[in-house]
Amino acid sequence: MEREIRIENKFIGEKYPCFIVAEMSGNHNMDFERAKEIIRAAAEAGVDAVKLQTYTADTITLNSRQPCFYTTSGGLWEGQTLYSLYKKAYTPWEWQPKLKELADELGIILFSSPFDVTAVDFLEKMNVPAYKIASFEINDTQLLKKVAETGKPIMISTGIADIADIDLAVQTCKDAGNEQIVLLKCTSSYPALYDEMNLALIPNMKETFGCSAGLSDHSLGDEVALAAVAMGASVVEKHFTLKRDDGGVDADFSMEAEEMKDMVKRIRNVEAAIGKVSYSLTEKQKRQKRFSRSLFVSKPVKKGEPFTAENIRSVRPGNGLPVKYLEQILGRKASHDLAYAAPLTWEDIE
Repeated sequence: MEREIRIENKFIGEKYPCFIVAEMSGNHNMDFERAKEIIRAAAEAGVDAVKLQTYTADTITLNSRQPCFYTTSGGLWEGQTLYSLYKKAYTPWEWQPKLKELADELGIILFSSPFDVTAVDFLEKMNVPAYKIASFEINDTQLLKKVAETGKPIMISTGIADIADIDLAVQTCKDAGNEQIVLLKCTSSYPALYDEMNLALIPNMKETFGCSAGLSDHSLGDEVALAAVAMGASVVEKHFTLKRDDGGVDADFSMEAEEMKDMVKRIRNVEAAIGKVSYSLTEKQKRQKRFSRSLFVSKPVKKGEPFTAENIRSVRPGNGLPVKYLEQILGRKASHDLAYAAPLTWEDIE
């Protein structure tokens, strides 16, 4: 069963609005003022939180030129060493407490993805309210245990994980006494293609692992995010930048400020449309129901004349007897003269 999770003044769970996260990643382009502007723009767009990444090139990889340390999967970062990529993509740690202060002033939540245990210690001093585990760290049980022991909510991306990997990650957190887990369906392609998304896993992960589920989305546009919310996603995370033309390691698959604002609005519209399971009619629907079908006199009927399919009919509006009584009424006689277009009542029938 999905747990109710609280992050500061927001809640995650099926009865709450989707928790929307703007991921800054390396889109600050190593400019502190730009990083602050991204947070301001995210707050203006109406997201619930901004997420940072807390690592350095030295804490996430080794400075090696061996073939295995090169990105070779194609795409945006082809041919770079991991060390050189992370050297220009990381968010300086000395910025991060200042960025959290700004987020607090703006009334927006700020948390981060730690990539090793030293980052967790650092973020604990910042008093972040939640943590995110990136897809490629899902198998780092040491990191998972360290994060879980903080007692704070944990979002875990599943981009490169099979079911055994996910199960191990969830169990590691639970063994450390933390069940505040949100699994995020993620496709680790940049950008991700629509036919790679496999959103059907979102409700399945909820059922299989008994926790909240959401989406960490690297696709272009907001279609996938909207569909995920309709399928029960409790969290949506999108990479965020001011302008893609400004460049940056993640710019090509990041949302711009106006796009993010529009997505937030559209998600809230989708949530309103989903509503809740109820067969009760609203007051508006009750008023509209009077225009439904009912039985009316379609030809003048004299007293004592039998009712037939020619002199009573099912028509709009709904002022007459319900249509379900038609077969019972046919062949019975009128108790008095009935004019054309009179709604049929039980008093009209002998």
